[in-house]
Amino acid sequence: MDFPDKATAPFSRETARYSWLVVAMLWFVCFLNYADRQGIFSLFSLLKKEFALSDVQLGIVAACFMWAYSIFGPVAGWISDRVSRSRMVVGALCFWSVMTGATAWAHSYHSLLWLRSLGGLGEAFYFPAAMSLIASYHGSTTRSRAMALHQSSVYAGTICGGAMSAYVAERTGWRSSFEIFGALGVLLALVLLFFLRDPVAPVDALDPSAPNGEKVGGSLVSNLREMVTNKGVLVMIAVFMGANFVAVIFLTWMPTFLQRKFNMHLGAAAFNSTAYIQAASVIGVIAGGFLADFFCRRWTGGRQLVQALGLLGGVPFLFFTGHSLTVRVLISSMLGFGLFKGLYDANIWASLYDFVKPEQRGFATGLMNSLGWLGAGFAPIAVAAAASRYSLSICISMTAAIYFLLVLPLYFLFLKRSNALPAVPPVAIDHLNS
Repeated sequence: MDFPDKATAPFSRETARYSWLVVAMLWFVCFLNYADRQGIFSLFSLLKKEFALSDVQLGIVAACFMWAYSIFGPVAGWISDRVSRSRMVVGALCFWSVMTGATAWAHSYHSLLWLRSLGGLGEAFYFPAAMSLIASYHGSTTRSRAMALHQSSVYAGTICGGAMSAYVAERTGWRSSFEIFGALGVLLALVLLFFLRDPVAPVDALDPSAPNGEKVGGSLVSNLREMVTNKGVLVMIAVFMGANFVAVIFLTWMPTFLQRKFNMHLGAAAFNSTAYIQAASVIGVIAGGFLADFFCRRWTGGRQLVQALGLLGGVPFLFFTGHSLTVRVLISSMLGFGLFKGLYDANIWASLYDFVKPEQRGFATGLMNSLGWLGAGFAPIAVAAAASRYSLSICISMTAAIYFLLVLPLYFLFLKRSNALPAVPPVAIDHLNS
């Protein structure tokens, strides 16, 4: 079932400007979110040496963050539908930043695992609240673009986190970068405490008499029951799990892959493993946001079509990234993969919101984020085990098969939605719902 937006009243010009300022503020929060989680992957070779770890143990360091992140995702989303989303964003930012800073003081493998897990717990509360907050400020005509702009911070944070951590580690040791990013996060939380706020009347409010102009969703169990019986939501979750599995393989093992196959030093491997893919993804995600908002005027399943095109276009580039024998082919492949990855990423949450009620967006985001990262948590360990028998090159190339399989459910969902319900302008939708 689809849930189009129903605007209760046009936003004032001042509120419209603030709605984009919200995206800008959350951009910096999400930037630190991904910088904090990516930095450690660039330091695997140093951690391996200091703590005498195997590749599988390094994989567990990556996985424990994702497992903690995923376990608390649905609860975090459910809570975000009931409390101030702006305050939840600030609180989550402050908590995970403190845990990031504390990682600098880890002196054993087990303390490292605990601090990474607590960091994942803190970050679990950010995404449901942030996505729901953006959706409250942006209706169907601007939502894909707003979320695409926010998504671009993921790539910028990934590049900066990986490159800066390696740069600092080569000069002052691996612990300093955690202190820097932790301090920046606490400082940003103090600033947002004064400037980030919830909307008085969300753009898609269903019941102006309810708190904050929105209906409050049902219980945790009733929300879960609705999600698991919603075929559109299930398709979105399944595709996200597969795409995230591929993304985590690249985030975790690409620095190591470049060090081993192309003999790059720590700094060069950290930069090259993220810069080309993530920079191209910025272009792809902006294009995907504009393209999806345009397609949605023609087809009801426009967002799903853009996602399917992104996954299909990424297939050959994924294969050649792992199979490349020269740096030139490698860079070209990473650029192509990043571009098409951005097309898919631009509409992850906007596509999900096509199938859920506005008052359930936080829970739906938390659930999908949770399951996506829960499955992806096994990716670092699976690749470490497979690489010992085959090679990292083969493991990376085989991710192309995952992308190809994900195209089909998205394309069939696009056909089903577009044939069943022709797209109509937002004004007409409002008239139909009134």
